[in-house]
Amino acid sequence: MFSLMIAWLGTLLVSGSIMHTDGPELKCEEIKQEIRYIQSKMRAGYTRAQGEKMEAQLRKLRALRKKAC
Repeated sequence: MFSLMIAWLGTLLVSGSIMHTDGPELKCEEIKQEIRYIQSKMRAGYTRAQGEKMEAQLRKLRALRKKAC
């Protein structure tokens, strides 16, 4: 299940679908929600490989948040 969610999130980031929203406020909130989701998964524990993937995703999302918010 966890791997499926990470794959889904990766698909969102790669496809850019997270960028296709109705306004800057919505986009900003979606980015923040994705960050919170990954952080909650990290608190639950992870393997080294999963941790590296989640850290990379967080870096990308934080860069998007910096531009969008």
